[in-house]
Amino acid sequence: MRILLACVGRLKAGAERDLVARYLERARASGRALGFGDVQMLEIAESSARRAEDRMAEEGAALLAACPPGTFLVALDPRGRNLPSEELSARMARERDDGRPAICLVIGGADGLSDAVRSKASLLLAFGAATFPHQLVRVMLAEQIYRAMTILSGHPYHRA
Repeated sequence: MRILLACVGRLKAGAERDLVARYLERARASGRALGFGDVQMLEIAESSARRAEDRMAEEGAALLAACPPGTFLVALDPRGRNLPSEELSARMARERDDGRPAICLVIGGADGLSDAVRSKASLLLAFGAATFPHQLVRVMLAEQIYRAMTILSGHPYHRA
């Protein structure tokens, strides 16, 4: 099972990009033994449409196109569920065991996610009520992917 982190916008070189790369590389290395294949980040171009609704629609279509058929789609959305890391990792394992080809975790653009993405998502996930910069959300999500691998492998990285 592949894990894809699909995000609107390009993360510039710097500390955030380095952290995302580090967590995804660690997840990739840990995940192989657990039946998770490649872990990769896909960056979707920001729409240049004038209206926010049009930007969200264009970006949403690109995000959905980036996810393979049969994907377990997780959309980061402030209206989503706050899940403990253990529950997210258990859900990832369940989807792997059910034979899903991929888990696609998506982060929308500055205007948010389109209704099309939200309606197709199997899980709407939130990191609390606070608003975070997109760069940090990407780091946090990459870390949660790595944390899920450590939980599933029984590694001591994850402590309550």
